[in-house]
Amino acid sequence: MGMRRRTRRRALVAGAVVGGAAAHHAAKKNAQQQAPEDDYQEQPQDEAPPAAPVAAAAPTAPAQPVPPPPDPAAEIEHLAQLHDSGAITDDEFAAAKAKVLGT
Repeated sequence: MGMRRRTRRRALVAGAVVGGAAAHHAAKKNAQQQAPEDDYQEQPQDEAPPAAPVAAAAPTAPAQPVPPPPDPAAEIEHLAQLHDSGAITDDEFAAAKAKVLGT
């Protein structure tokens, strides 16, 4: 029974959407037919069409949450692994360790 109800609901919603589009199209077509043709002015082909109005600036996306600061012990351990592997020198290790410790 629930399946039939869902199917009928979908048909009603789809019919409303299509019906709304058809009504909009018919209204637009009627408005075009009723408009006097004298008001229609053809633009010369040499001129460019008028520029589209500049849209207002889009709202900025919400700020991404800032991740918590890394654990200093884990950061120093990572730096030690880089130092042991030879990726950073003694001076770079000391500078980075001082930066992590805030000294």
